Amino acid sequence: METPSPEQPETRLTTANTTTSSLFPIFPSSSNSTSPLPVVSSNNSQWLSNSSFTFDISAIPSTAAPAPPPESDEELLESPKDRKPAAAKYDLVHSPSRSGSGSGSDGGEGEKRARRKERRKKKKRRRDKDKLRGDEVGSRKSGVQAWAGSSTKPAKDYYFDAKGDMDNLEFGSLYRMDVARYKLQSNSDPSGLHFKFFYGTRPSIHLGEDSDLDGLDIKARSGGRYFSIKYTALERNKGFKHLKISQRKIPFVVPDEFIPLEPSSLHENDAGSSEEIEESWEDEVIKKTREFNKRSREFPHDEKVWLSFAEFQDEIARSQPQKAARLQTLEKKISILEKAVELNPDSEDLLICLLRSYRDRDTTETFLARWERILEKHSDNVRLWKEYLLVRQGEFSRFKVSDVRQIYAYAIQALSSACYKLSRQDSQIGNHVLPNSILEHIELGLTDIFVNLCRLEWQTGHKELATGLFQSQIEYSLLSPILNLTPSSKKRLFEHFWNSGGARIGENGALGWSSWLAKDEERQRNVLMQESSQEVEAGGWSGWFDPRPKESETKTELNEEAREETSIIDENMEDAPDDENNKTKDDVESLLKMLGIDVDSESHSEVKDAKVWHRWSQEELSRDGKQWMPVREHAAEEEGDEQLSRVILFEDVEDYLFSLSSQKAQFSLICQFIDLFGGKVSQWSCTNNSSWLDKILSLEVVPDQILEDLRLVKDSTELKSILNSSSDFLRDPTMMKFLKNSIVLFLEVFPRNHILEQSLLVLEELLSTTNNFSSDLVNPSRALAKSLLKKDRQDFLLCGIYAQTEAAHGNVDLARKIFDMALLSIEGAPKLDFQEKAPLLYFWYTEVEMASNSESSTQRALHILSCLGSNAKYTPFTSPLSGPQILRVRQGFKEQIKSLRPDWARGAVKESSVALVCSASLFETITSGFLCGLEVIEEAFSMVLPERRSHSLELERLWEYYIGLILRHMKQLNMSRIWKSVSQGLHVYPLNPKSFTAMLSLSSCYSVSSKVRLILDKCAQRNPSVVAWLFSISFEWGRDGSHNRIQGLFEKALTDDKLQKSVLLWRWYLAYEAEVNRNPGAARRVFFRAIHACPWSKSLWLDGFQRLSSILTLKELSDLQEVMRDKELHIRTDIYEILLQDDMEV
Repeated sequence: METPSPEQPETRLTTANTTTSSLFPIFPSSSNSTSPLPVVSSNNSQWLSNSSFTFDISAIPSTAAPAPPPESDEELLESPKDRKPAAAKYDLVHSPSRSGSGSGSDGGEGEKRARRKERRKKKKRRRDKDKLRGDEVGSRKSGVQAWAGSSTKPAKDYYFDAKGDMDNLEFGSLYRMDVARYKLQSNSDPSGLHFKFFYGTRPSIHLGEDSDLDGLDIKARSGGRYFSIKYTALERNKGFKHLKISQRKIPFVVPDEFIPLEPSSLHENDAGSSEEIEESWEDEVIKKTREFNKRSREFPHDEKVWLSFAEFQDEIARSQPQKAARLQTLEKKISILEKAVELNPDSEDLLICLLRSYRDRDTTETFLARWERILEKHSDNVRLWKEYLLVRQGEFSRFKVSDVRQIYAYAIQALSSACYKLSRQDSQIGNHVLPNSILEHIELGLTDIFVNLCRLEWQTGHKELATGLFQSQIEYSLLSPILNLTPSSKKRLFEHFWNSGGARIGENGALGWSSWLAKDEERQRNVLMQESSQEVEAGGWSGWFDPRPKESETKTELNEEAREETSIIDENMEDAPDDENNKTKDDVESLLKMLGIDVDSESHSEVKDAKVWHRWSQEELSRDGKQWMPVREHAAEEEGDEQLSRVILFEDVEDYLFSLSSQKAQFSLICQFIDLFGGKVSQWSCTNNSSWLDKILSLEVVPDQILEDLRLVKDSTELKSILNSSSDFLRDPTMMKFLKNSIVLFLEVFPRNHILEQSLLVLEELLSTTNNFSSDLVNPSRALAKSLLKKDRQDFLLCGIYAQTEAAHGNVDLARKIFDMALLSIEGAPKLDFQEKAPLLYFWYTEVEMASNSESSTQRALHILSCLGSNAKYTPFTSPLSGPQILRVRQGFKEQIKSLRPDWARGAVKESSVALVCSASLFETITSGFLCGLEVIEEAFSMVLPERRSHSLELERLWEYYIGLILRHMKQLNMSRIWKSVSQGLHVYPLNPKSFTAMLSLSSCYSVSSKVRLILDKCAQRNPSVVAWLFSISFEWGRDGSHNRIQGLFEKALTDDKLQKSVLLWRWYLAYEAEVNRNPGAARRVFFRAIHACPWSKSLWLDGFQRLSSILTLKELSDLQEVMRDKELHIRTDIYEILLQDDMEV
């Protein structure tokens, strides 16, 4: 056996267990040589010393060839200087001289030793590799050969980095805390990624769901990978910072097109993405809190800053899952608001926000005590009283009609005393002409609170008291005599009128308190004159006497006789046995036995059939609809003791009387009175005012005005049957007669008021239709209109209303004669009267002509508008207009509208000016097209600030005309042309039903259902109201698969604190579950939730008996009636009456 010479180094080749391929294909690799063999040094093998076989193949870029096998950890730790050249892999060529030498046993033992040594190296390599991976998490990368700033100086001052460090590119640093613990894994494109766990083409072991933890350290193995549930929750946590990478759009630059002046511009655009580190939630909280603290110190009297600060605390509380943390945030919010109220004690918004925060923290008793203390300090604040009354009205555990009624008395007395103080201050100053805005505001709020009280009495079943309250207040504040009296003296004088038995407002023969008092004084003077004449005839002075009427003397005599009789009866009753009591007791027991009820056992007194409760509810509803008028005391005594509860005494209304000095408050009281009793009256206030909000929130049925708009959106028979309309409410001829008599007296207070006159003519028409003696061509209100015109022939607007009613019945020629007569007569009227009434008459006349659709209607309309636009004297129509006349009229309208700009800029918008703008728009629509007509109205809107526009009734009517013009020409308009105006109107008037009608009508033609739902949801979230949710639910009604959507809309609407008090929403929800969805369990739950939220609504309680009599048990139905009695709801029918009727029928 030969030994190699010492000059020639011994080289050993080690083969891996897996098959490897040679870098050069001309030298095939041997897979069978597993033992180390000596390399023979000869001259024939000098080619092995070529430099290509000693080159480090790891320096070759990865894109040039497949990924090479990774170097071992020992090789990574070696410096490039100490690193030996890689040995070439090739098949040995055996020389003939060595073919026969050697022992087989020695070769076998050497092969075993080599295998054992190789296995030990592999184990050590694995241990070092795991150690390196563990150190990479806890310290700097071990694979880095040299670090900048280290004390040990490397052998070479620089190195060539062929691969590059992707961590430095991805995270901008090599520090371990800045480098993520995971790497993106992708086999498709390995060129741009640093593969830590991928070796060559070997399949990865990290792609499996269970084996992906093998390559991670111990901490990562226990926590899971980055896509696990734990790290997903951490990713969504707001407490961590997030890296936001936004892609930049690189502009495409053609080289031959131009040369940039700044060479850095192209360099800046080279970056395709930019990184932005977002704030964590904690950083944002700290930052915003610091900003709010700074702004609150700089602007301590800015309410919006404090409200935004408090709202930010709510946002923090919503992100806190722990209840203790939320309570702590609530305490912080309360402390912020308390500081804000201390600096701004008169701010309504801050006070209400603070009180609502108290409600989330304190108990009910403490919360109400805080309310009362604040109201003591701000007793003249209308909004605080309204909020407090709404809170007390919705507390189910504390609700009783008498208690809430007493709180209303406190509110009315506090506000009326504030009004009396302000009016005395004005009288002392001598201001009898200019209205006091503060006094007017308080009186309007006081009127709204009084009307809310009347609505509450009406809805709890005390309808006679509601009617009596209205009668007493209207007589006391509108029809009172002009006397300078104190409130107490005025009430004593009014008590004499109330107890006198004279006809009150609405009753036949009513004259009003002032007229009655004048007649009563005249009657007393006549009596005194008669008595004095008798004394003169007798001669001499007979002494002082009490000038009381004979009726009072007879009453006192009767009372004395009654006292004597009762005293005698009482004396006899002391000695007499209890025979009469025993007789009455026997009668009651016999009556109960006839009904099959055993008095001794309570179980036998219960109703055995649910149909009895259903019939009881029907009878209760019937009596509730008929018995609404108060009964006089003498009539109640004649009819029986049952009618005594319907008698309204002066003590029942004394605490709710107050005086009104402003005409706006008086007219608001009148209009709301007509509206409550079902009359047809035009809108008296803007939909953004508090009176309209109170009305919408207190609705029990859908008004006809809103129902007509709902039908334009969804004309469904099922929807009509469920939505109870107020049109069925005005079917009692007695109520219509009552309203008619009242409006006639109102016209004495507000003469020539076309709103009241129109309501009166509509009532007369309904009354005639109910009595069934009218035809289509005969105007039922003609006789009443003529009688009113005989009293005042200068009432030109009444002529216009009368002409409109004639045209509505098809009498267009008669309507033209009436309009021509009024327009010819108005020329001789005063200038101020002409300016206020002429535009309305011209506009009404034009609308009648356009609605007639005759051959000459358009030319007649142009002629009428030409007289208004050119300020020419009116003449009846003879011939059509010429071109120059049309130009002259157009210019005249422009000049008149331009003259309105100063008044409109300061908010002085009158109804006549709105009629002028509508007339100009109609003129442009006829002559130039409807687009020009829209432009006229849009130009008029630009003259008013949005803040003033949102609270103007006249501008809201102009906007309704604008919406009507859009709907008439909807198919000819472009969506982009009108959608901006419609959406803007929806923002300005979010409670107007016309806004939603226009939006849904346009969306149904140009948008898909999902977009319409999104718009409706945004409207309901921005301004939650009953109107918004009515239209949202109506839009979904009747669609396939919309049951869950409708239920979600109901639940979302009723989560709002104010809308939870809406009886209309609860009744509609109950009807939907019981009749449409037919889910008894859901209907039962909705009913109990409804009566808990709105315990004052008798209609809501009776809905449970009507719709759920077959679902609720007899015990539940009986308990419901008992709870109604405990809450002091007025029940007119006893259940034993229904049982007696059944027994009589049997």
